[in-house]
Amino acid sequence: MIKLAPSILGADFGHLEEEIIKTNESGCDWIHLDIMDGHLVPNISFGPAIVKYVKSRSDLFLDSHLMISNPEKYLEVYAEAGSDLIVIHYEIEHDKIPLLEKIRKLGKKAGISINPHTPLEAVTEILEHCDLILIMTVHPGFSGQKFMNQVLPKIRQAREYIDSNNLNIEIEVDGGVGLETAKKVIDAGADILVAGSAFYKSGDYREFNRKIKDLAEKS
Repeated sequence: MIKLAPSILGADFGHLEEEIIKTNESGCDWIHLDIMDGHLVPNISFGPAIVKYVKSRSDLFLDSHLMISNPEKYLEVYAEAGSDLIVIHYEIEHDKIPLLEKIRKLGKKAGISINPHTPLEAVTEILEHCDLILIMTVHPGFSGQKFMNQVLPKIRQAREYIDSNNLNIEIEVDGGVGLETAKKVIDAGADILVAGSAFYKSGDYREFNRKIKDLAEKS
C-alpha cells in the first residue's frame, strides 16, 4: 500500500496549526519534515521546535529527514522532539552504521538518504541497518524543483535489490513528486511518496491524497 508523506516545508507557516490539522484530515499517512542546516545543503529550514510542535498537533507518523552535516549531535534531540523515523544522508563525512544503530537504540526507525548522483551501490552494505532508504529525485535543499527522470532506474534497482535479498526496508522518494510524476515513482517500486509543493498548492489535500492512492491502485 502506497503511503503519502506531505512535506510540511511546503505548508503555509503563517497558518501552521491550520495546515497541520488539514494535513491530518486529508487521509495521508505520514508527515515529512525537511530539516536543513545550510551546510550539507544550501538552505536552512527549521529545527526540533517545529518537529515538537507538529507532534503536539498530529498523531501521524513523523518522518524527520536530517539534511545536516553533523547528525550525531542531534539524534537524541530529534528523537525527543517526536520523530518516529530519523533519516540521515549517506553524503555526510561520518561513519553511517553507528549513527543508524544509535537511532534504533533510541527507539526510532532509521533511514539512509542518497542524492540523485549517489549510486545505490554506495549504500547496499549498510541497508541491513536501515528500515528505509530515501531516494532523492531532486538536488536537496529547495522545494519546487523539477523531478529528475534519470533517477527512476535507481528506484527500480533498489526495489530489485531489497526484494532479492529479502530485506524489510521501505523505499521513499522525495523531490518533484506530484500527480504528474507519482505513477512513474510507484511503478518503479516506491512505497512512500513525499510531496511538498504539489500537495500544499493543490487546494484540496484530501482530493490530492485520493488521487495518489487511485494511481497506486491502477499500477
